Amino acid sequence: QLQLVESGGGLVQPGGSLRLSCAASGVRLDYYAIGWFRQAPGKEREGVSCISSSGGRTNYLDSVKGRFTISRDNAKNTVTLQMNSLKPEDTAVYYCAVRSIGLCPPASTRVGDMHYWGKGTLVTVSS
Repeated sequence: QLQLVESGGGLVQPGGSLRLSCAASGVRLDYYAIGWFRQAPGKEREGVSCISSSGGRTNYLDSVKGRFTISRDNAKNTVTLQMNSLKPEDTAVYYCAVRSIGLCPPASTRVGDMHYWGKGTLVTVSS
């Protein structure tokens, strides 16, 4: 069965960087779009970014454009989220998730679009 494990979270100062990784086991991800989501305390889970099965198309939440970059390595069955210029409002638990088709949603990435989830990794941006 498919399992997703996130790693790379931690405490970082504002303006700093973190690189999150999502490692999959049990199923090849070659045909599936992958998304990153986050959930801050007291807020709804929101889509941060999505990457198509081939890696050819990506999308981002407006508030992270220019700061975050999603990528994937299908040979290693992994997906990453490089986060730069981090802000306190980026503090959240970050989750990776798999969509059972190869395309990302055309507008925004929604929780209901995804079918498999990791357990999350905590990112705290604070001085």
